[in-house]
Amino acid sequence: MNFARLALAGAAVGSGFALLAACGPAPMTSAAAAAEAEAEIEKVEHQEDFDPDEPPVKRPVEFEFGGELTQGGWIRGVAPAGTETVTLDGNAVPVAHDGSFFAAFDRDAGDNASLIAKRKDGSKITHEIAISPRAWNIERVNVARRSGGPSEAFMRIRRPELEQIVAARAVRSESEGWRQDFIWPVRGRISGRFGSQRIYRGEPGSYHSGIDIATGESGTPFVAPADGVVVLAAEQPFSLEGHLLMIDHGMGLNSAFLHCSDIAVSEGERVTQGQYIGRIGMSGRATGPHLHWSMKWLDARVDPILFTGPME
Repeated sequence: MNFARLALAGAAVGSGFALLAACGPAPMTSAAAAAEAEAEIEKVEHQEDFDPDEPPVKRPVEFEFGGELTQGGWIRGVAPAGTETVTLDGNAVPVAHDGSFFAAFDRDAGDNASLIAKRKDGSKITHEIAISPRAWNIERVNVARRSGGPSEAFMRIRRPELEQIVAARAVRSESEGWRQDFIWPVRGRISGRFGSQRIYRGEPGSYHSGIDIATGESGTPFVAPADGVVVLAAEQPFSLEGHLLMIDHGMGLNSAFLHCSDIAVSEGERVTQGQYIGRIGMSGRATGPHLHWSMKWLDARVDPILFTGPME
């Protein structure tokens, strides 16, 4: 911490630290001055996230952000200086130590979202974000939707699986994968697109919550699209998802990979972008081998292709 000692000795005014030489009117003894200097140095050295090799981050006076401002899209940026909390349409948005934040818009998001920073002095900064609509692939079929719902026998199996999924999505790791430009976990034919939906005689069915990638066979390896922490690795196949792998990318953003034939990582393991994590399969409810990749930010379902860009 030599930098801190030098700064506190005389060059710290520009970094926001008090200049130790400018004390009260009565001169200090050398022992007292040394003791106070050491105390100030220790205070600086124990500041959370203090890095002597990095200059102080200058925060903007307004929100600065970019991203995919559309249904199923996302936003990443920096909160205004002095921000204490950030919300998006009332939902708490985590903010990193440097003021950076990440948030996303559900598949069915409205045409406007309110991004609000509450500052330490009690003031608020509000930014209204226009959310562009998407033209979803909607198929209308002239048959009635299946009625009755799942049986109790099925739900006895399904409830514990859902509990594991909910618990995994509640994990908030310190991963910073959310800062990265995501890559495709595997390349192949896109056999199912996010947001597609069937309408049964006017009654909407569930929309497709992710993107399906088919390579034509089981066993094709796939990789982590971004850094993260494994929060679920189902050794026994789930009734619908089969061998399910979930990765938390930090800030409430996570990925799920369904129907795997093999999972190569374990719960709690940190993975890096591009790392081999499993193999494509057709476990669970699947009509053929493919990788179903879905993403969520908190409760919002988002479109993976808006993180990667089109597959080349």
